[in-house]
Amino acid sequence: MDKTARHIQKKTKCECIQKDDGIIVIYSTLDEIEKHLSFLRDDEKCRFELLVDIFGVDYPNRGKRFELIYNLLSIVHNIRVHIKLQLCEGDMPPSIAKVFSTASWFEREVFDMYGIEFSDHPDLRRILTDYGFKGHPMLKDFPLTGYEEVRYDIEAKKVVYNPIDLPQDFRMLDSLSPWEGKTIKVNTKE
Repeated sequence: MDKTARHIQKKTKCECIQKDDGIIVIYSTLDEIEKHLSFLRDDEKCRFELLVDIFGVDYPNRGKRFELIYNLLSIVHNIRVHIKLQLCEGDMPPSIAKVFSTASWFEREVFDMYGIEFSDHPDLRRILTDYGFKGHPMLKDFPLTGYEEVRYDIEAKKVVYNPIDLPQDFRMLDSLSPWEGKTIKVNTKE
């Protein structure tokens, strides 16, 4: 680990690793995420002043289903850090819009795609899907076709919701499958 990673580990007392590509990964907790992000932004040896993104990952088979990853960049030191936060369904991480103003839109995106709600968020509403959209499309258990067909009706000049219609007509195919191989006639007269 380089000196920045050791400094972060010493000050935050978090598990901290540095990957081969130089990115520092910190594992934070729900209670301390805001404090850790403020420290990383304000500490003179860190100066991670740019929040690049907040993204979620869905692990449905884990006890803590979700993982939030805060991607920060120190322009001064040219170092990236990922702060990982594991969440159970229903956990509400604090909004960090007061720490990083750009977090507001990133948190809205995570809410829209994964359904993770942020406490004290100034304007938590959908940002990528329609306001009437049902569900959260990045969840692993969200159906590939969705629940409703959404389209814009030019005549009505509005978004229209229709039930999903996935017809699959029965077709009789009269051919060999590629797994059965070709039939080869062998001349047996000799």
